[in-house]
Amino acid sequence: MIPYRGFVFVAGGLGFALMRFMRQTIARLRLVPAIVALFSAFPAFAAVDATVDVTQAGVVGNGTVLNTAAIQKAIDDLSAKGGGTIRFPAGRYLSGTIEIKSKVTLHLDEDAILLGSTNPDDYKNLDPFMAGDGVPQGHAFLVARDADHVGIEGPGTIDGQGPALRAKQNPYKVRPFLIRFLRCTNVTVKDAHLTNPGAWTLNFFQTKTATLEGLTIRTRSTGLSNNDGINIDSSEDFRIKNCDVNSGDDALVIKSTSRDKPCRGIVASDCKLSTSTNAIKLGTESIGGFADISVSHCQVSNVGMAGIAVYAVDGGDLKNVTISDITMDRVAMPIAVRLGARLKTFREGEKARAAPGSLADVTIKNVSAKNIRTIGILISGVPSHPIQNLTLDGITLELPGGGTAQNAQVQLAERETAYPEYSMFGNTFPVHTIYARHVDKLTLNNIQTSLAKPDARPATLFLDVENLNPKDFAPKPLPATAPATQP
Repeated sequence: MIPYRGFVFVAGGLGFALMRFMRQTIARLRLVPAIVALFSAFPAFAAVDATVDVTQAGVVGNGTVLNTAAIQKAIDDLSAKGGGTIRFPAGRYLSGTIEIKSKVTLHLDEDAILLGSTNPDDYKNLDPFMAGDGVPQGHAFLVARDADHVGIEGPGTIDGQGPALRAKQNPYKVRPFLIRFLRCTNVTVKDAHLTNPGAWTLNFFQTKTATLEGLTIRTRSTGLSNNDGINIDSSEDFRIKNCDVNSGDDALVIKSTSRDKPCRGIVASDCKLSTSTNAIKLGTESIGGFADISVSHCQVSNVGMAGIAVYAVDGGDLKNVTISDITMDRVAMPIAVRLGARLKTFREGEKARAAPGSLADVTIKNVSAKNIRTIGILISGVPSHPIQNLTLDGITLELPGGGTAQNAQVQLAERETAYPEYSMFGNTFPVHTIYARHVDKLTLNNIQTSLAKPDARPATLFLDVENLNPKDFAPKPLPATAPATQP
């Protein structure tokens, strides 16, 4: 009987426990509607995968109706509900400045075209500043400020209609960037076709963590100035891949206009770059400096200035930069490296640096260039401020030649405070391959060259260069299997 009574006791205990659990569960279920209602009252808890078709939000895609207010309302409403995607189906959507808010992505379907207004009054300048050439800037067509998880994607087109906008201004003062991200985090821009900006095409300022992929940028034929392709300023942790840029100004340019915010952690690869100016450029704006930059496996063609330009002239420090595996065709000068003392500021109230910064630990390797119009490589620090630890390795240059003995007597002015471009020294150089001065530790490995025409100038000139390695450096001739290409 005792075992039986024990069994009854245990079973009774389990029964009481089961009944108590059921009563608690029923009570909880009665609270579910209240809990749902409570959480629904807070947008932060809403789903973030919502998609809004702009044509269902009062936006008209006929290319003539100005949609600024309707598009902005759709973005604001979606962001307030927790975010999602604003979708533009096929059509032509005219608008002035649009501000993208946190957790919102603009998606442009194929044959969707977002058109910038040609009325300058339709644009806002949400962050005024002075560009490196002294011109006021800051207006933008698409802009995001202090936003997180924002983006633009899809195979459609963003057309700033820059030439038409300029035609309505004299002088041309309102020059909107096509796209601008200000102090944003977690940004994605991919697959879109970007064209006809009023100024820079795609600009990032003090932005952290961004992915740019599969973009096509076409700005070269606009006839407008300052229409850079990809422009990254005082930002960090970027990945840029498979972008095709043909721009009227610098194609891929990394700069720092903020004194205390260097550009760092930028990785770019597998891009096609063509431009009227410089293809791969660090600077000119360089007050904040640069660190940990890598550009690789890019094709550079039809370039009006330098294929690779590394410039630090405003007092910031440039270090740990690697540029590798670059092919060039039709370029004025393949490589230009400059440490200068322009010492310019770009933000109101910001104090200029008192002396040149540093340019150190730069490696440029596995570069081949043909159809070169001037010389191969220009390197220039300034007196008492040498470039430090510069390595050039595996460089192949098919040079034009044609220099005279008189050209060999040319002396290049220092021009420490000038705006940095290789052309600041003129277009006649006393060498045909490498000119280097004010450098401490210059390593040159496996430099091969050819000359399309005889040249009376020496191949190299090293002025105030310490720790040249090897000390008796001379470029090697290209093998006969790789003849020079006529420019």
